[in-house]
Amino acid sequence: MQYNAGVHYPLCLASNWEYDEGFIRLLDSACRARGRRLLTVTPSNLAEVLPRLAAGEAGFSALLDRASEADPAFLPLVDIARAANARRFNPRELADQAYDKAVMHYKFIEAGIHTPPTIILPAYDFLPVLPDIDLAPLGEKFSIKPALGGGGEGVRNEATRFEEARRERMKFPEQQYLLQAHVAPKNLDGFPAWFRVIYCLGDVHPSYWDVTTHVYRPLPEECKIIPELRLTMTRIANVCKLDLFSSELALTQDNRLLAVDYVNDPIDLRLQSASLDGVPDAIVGAIADRLAGA
Repeated sequence: MQYNAGVHYPLCLASNWEYDEGFIRLLDSACRARGRRLLTVTPSNLAEVLPRLAAGEAGFSALLDRASEADPAFLPLVDIARAANARRFNPRELADQAYDKAVMHYKFIEAGIHTPPTIILPAYDFLPVLPDIDLAPLGEKFSIKPALGGGGEGVRNEATRFEEARRERMKFPEQQYLLQAHVAPKNLDGFPAWFRVIYCLGDVHPSYWDVTTHVYRPLPEECKIIPELRLTMTRIANVCKLDLFSSELALTQDNRLLAVDYVNDPIDLRLQSASLDGVPDAIVGAIADRLAGA
């Protein structure tokens, strides 16, 4: 896992999140099982590793970037990967596009991926005063989401009045906002049919996901909804072009599978054995194994 001069690494992982420790351990183990070495670049060794990589004293064939979106100090590592024609999982330019919910919404509609009824508001900085908008297509309740928000930041659920949207959009005035109809999932096998599904290089890992506790519960293999979840996630992957991401999907009372939260990247890969609301260990292990063998 540590940097060694003169070594060419099959895979480099850029991580700036302390809670990646469990994922890093599994990824390193999966690499070692294949006789490969993993270069892990973190804030603690970034300043040492960057100049050595830039000088050609070491190199890598592929980069999994879980850092530059939040920390620009890692962007030179992305530039090194691009200059070396290294394979980049979730290339920064594609990840930046997928991060925009407004962009993804239109692309989903074009691709035939079903979403809840949605109205997209222009940014406050672009149009400070909004005309009255007919919210009837949204029903009685709706969510208000900034287009560039992540991890639920800035999201207001179960809004009922347009005045709430007018106020909320002032919190991030440079962003568009999505007004999305409230989705009440049906029950499936005794659970609300709300899913967080992880896609990794063609593999699809579906789980029930509790919207209150954020606890994952992997779906049993015989669950009849799995083929539709896989098909939808494959379609989403074809739209966003990312290698590793998650989406939230919900099955409605009339059996329509909707993409509710479009593309999440980087995804939270804390182990469930260490954090109750983490990802089941078996899924994280499968992701690590898939990346190590790519």
